[in-house]
Amino acid sequence: MKCPYCAHLESKVVDSRPAEEGASIRRRRECLSCHKRFTTYETVESLPLMVVKKDGSRQSFDRSKVLGGLIRACEKRPVPYGALEDMVNEIEQALQSELEREVSSAEIGELVMDRLKKLDEVAYVRFASVYRQFKDINTFMRELNKLLEEQ
Repeated sequence: MKCPYCAHLESKVVDSRPAEEGASIRRRRECLSCHKRFTTYETVESLPLMVVKKDGSRQSFDRSKVLGGLIRACEKRPVPYGALEDMVNEIEQALQSELEREVSSAEIGELVMDRLKKLDEVAYVRFASVYRQFKDINTFMRELNKLLEEQ
Protein backbone atom coordinates (compact mmCIF):
# COMPACT_ATOMS: atom_id res chain seq x y z
CA MET A 1 0.00 0.00 0.00
CA LYS A 2 1.45 3.35 -1.04
CA CYS A 3 2.16 5.70 1.89
CA PRO A 4 0.15 8.95 1.61
CA TYR A 5 3.02 10.88 3.26
CA CYS A 6 6.19 9.74 1.47
CA ALA A 7 4.79 7.55 -1.37
CA HIS A 8 6.86 4.56 -0.27
CA LEU A 9 5.23 1.36 -1.56
CA GLU A 10 5.70 -0.87 1.47
CA SER A 11 3.87 -0.77 4.78
CA LYS A 12 2.97 -3.18 7.52
CA VAL A 13 -0.46 -3.80 9.01
CA VAL A 14 -0.55 -2.77 12.68
CA ASP A 15 -4.24 -3.44 13.40
CA SER A 16 -7.26 -4.88 11.54
CA ARG A 17 -10.89 -4.80 12.55
CA PRO A 18 -14.31 -5.07 10.90
CA ALA A 19 -16.00 -1.82 9.89
CA GLU A 20 -19.45 -0.83 8.60
CA GLU A 21 -21.12 -3.85 10.22
CA GLY A 22 -18.72 -6.29 8.60
CA ALA A 23 -19.03 -4.83 5.09
CA SER A 24 -15.39 -3.73 5.11
CA ILE A 25 -12.16 -4.13 7.06
CA ARG A 26 -10.39 -1.17 8.61
CA ARG A 27 -6.61 -1.52 8.65
CA ARG A 28 -4.08 0.66 10.48
CA ARG A 29 -0.81 0.62 8.59
CA GLU A 30 2.68 1.89 9.31
CA CYS A 31 4.99 2.99 6.50
CA LEU A 32 8.28 1.08 6.53
CA SER A 33 10.14 4.19 5.35
CA CYS A 34 8.83 7.24 7.27
CA HIS A 35 7.11 5.23 10.08
CA LYS A 36 3.93 7.35 9.91
CA ARG A 37 0.61 5.59 10.35
CA PHE A 38 -2.43 5.72 8.10
CA THR A 39 -5.78 3.95 7.75
CA THR A 40 -7.08 1.97 4.79
CA TYR A 41 -10.40 0.24 4.19
CA GLU A 42 -10.81 -3.01 2.30
CA THR A 43 -14.19 -3.76 0.72
CA VAL A 44 -15.55 -6.31 -1.70
CA GLU A 45 -15.61 -4.99 -5.22
CA SER A 46 -19.08 -5.22 -6.68
CA LEU A 47 -19.97 -4.93 -10.31
CA PRO A 48 -22.09 -1.91 -11.17
CA LEU A 49 -25.78 -2.58 -11.43
CA MET A 50 -27.50 -0.86 -14.36
CA VAL A 51 -31.17 0.11 -14.30
CA VAL A 52 -33.08 -0.02 -17.59
CA LYS A 53 -35.72 2.72 -17.53
CA LYS A 54 -39.13 2.59 -19.26
CA ASP A 55 -37.79 4.62 -22.19
CA GLY A 56 -34.91 2.15 -22.68
CA SER A 57 -32.22 4.42 -21.28
CA ARG A 58 -29.74 3.02 -18.77
CA GLN A 59 -28.28 4.47 -15.62
CA SER A 60 -26.42 3.07 -12.64
CA PHE A 61 -28.44 1.89 -9.66
CA ASP A 62 -28.81 4.66 -7.08
CA ARG A 63 -29.98 3.48 -3.68
CA SER A 64 -30.70 7.07 -2.64
CA LYS A 65 -33.44 7.26 -5.29
CA VAL A 66 -35.13 4.16 -3.88
CA LEU A 67 -34.79 5.51 -0.35
CA GLY A 68 -36.16 8.91 -1.43
CA GLY A 69 -39.25 7.27 -2.93
CA LEU A 70 -39.81 5.29 0.25
CA ILE A 71 -39.41 8.39 2.42
CA ARG A 72 -42.02 10.25 0.34
CA ALA A 73 -44.42 7.29 0.52
CA CYS A 74 -43.98 6.99 4.29
CA GLU A 75 -44.24 10.70 5.04
CA LYS A 76 -46.33 11.30 8.20
CA ARG A 77 -46.58 7.54 8.78
CA PRO A 78 -45.28 5.69 11.86
CA VAL A 79 -42.47 4.02 9.91
CA PRO A 80 -38.97 4.29 11.40
CA TYR A 81 -36.22 5.52 9.10
CA GLY A 82 -34.11 2.48 10.00
CA ALA A 83 -36.80 0.19 8.58
CA LEU A 84 -36.62 2.05 5.27
CA GLU A 85 -32.82 1.77 5.18
CA ASP A 86 -33.08 -1.93 5.95
CA MET A 87 -35.58 -2.32 3.12
CA VAL A 88 -33.26 -0.57 0.65
CA ASN A 89 -30.34 -2.73 1.80
CA GLU A 90 -32.47 -5.86 1.33
CA ILE A 91 -33.56 -4.78 -2.16
CA GLU A 92 -30.03 -3.87 -3.20
CA GLN A 93 -28.72 -7.19 -1.87
CA ALA A 94 -31.42 -9.10 -3.77
CA LEU A 95 -30.50 -7.29 -6.99
CA GLN A 96 -26.75 -7.78 -6.48
CA SER A 97 -27.21 -11.51 -5.85
CA GLU A 98 -28.86 -11.99 -9.25
CA LEU A 99 -26.57 -12.90 -12.11
CA GLU A 100 -27.90 -10.11 -14.30
CA ARG A 101 -26.05 -6.79 -14.28
CA GLU A 102 -29.06 -5.02 -15.78
CA VAL A 103 -32.42 -4.78 -14.05
CA SER A 104 -35.59 -3.03 -15.17
CA SER A 105 -36.99 -0.17 -13.16
CA ALA A 106 -40.27 -2.13 -13.14
CA GLU A 107 -38.59 -5.01 -11.29
CA ILE A 108 -37.20 -2.60 -8.69
CA GLY A 109 -40.65 -1.04 -8.28
CA GLU A 110 -42.22 -4.45 -7.71
CA LEU A 111 -39.58 -5.35 -5.10
CA VAL A 112 -40.29 -2.09 -3.30
CA MET A 113 -44.06 -2.60 -3.39
CA ASP A 114 -43.85 -6.19 -2.13
CA ARG A 115 -41.88 -5.08 0.91
CA LEU A 116 -43.78 -1.85 1.48
CA LYS A 117 -47.13 -3.69 1.51
CA LYS A 118 -45.90 -5.70 4.53
CA LEU A 119 -44.50 -2.64 6.29
CA ASP A 120 -47.28 -0.05 5.91
CA GLU A 121 -50.39 -0.36 3.73
CA VAL A 122 -51.02 3.38 3.43
CA ALA A 123 -47.44 3.95 2.28
CA TYR A 124 -47.87 1.05 -0.13
CA VAL A 125 -50.95 2.67 -1.72
CA ARG A 126 -49.16 6.02 -1.94
CA PHE A 127 -46.16 4.42 -3.65
CA ALA A 128 -48.35 2.32 -5.95
CA SER A 129 -50.40 5.35 -7.00
CA VAL A 130 -47.28 7.09 -8.27
CA TYR A 131 -45.47 4.00 -9.52
CA ARG A 132 -48.43 2.55 -11.40
CA GLN A 133 -49.59 6.01 -12.48
CA PHE A 134 -53.22 5.66 -11.44
CA LYS A 135 -55.25 7.57 -14.01
CA ASP A 136 -58.49 7.94 -12.06
CA ILE A 137 -60.32 7.01 -8.87
CA ASN A 138 -61.49 3.66 -10.32
CA THR A 139 -57.90 2.47 -10.79
CA PHE A 140 -57.16 3.58 -7.25
CA MET A 141 -60.20 1.71 -5.90
CA ARG A 142 -59.24 -1.50 -7.74
CA GLU A 143 -55.86 -1.44 -6.00
CA LEU A 144 -57.51 -0.81 -2.62
CA ASN A 145 -59.96 -3.66 -3.22
CA LYS A 146 -57.09 -6.03 -4.10
CA LEU A 147 -55.41 -5.04 -0.86
CA LEU A 148 -58.60 -5.67 1.14
CA GLU A 149 -59.14 -9.08 -0.52
CA GLU A 150 -55.63 -10.18 0.50
CA GLN A 151 -56.52 -9.55 4.14
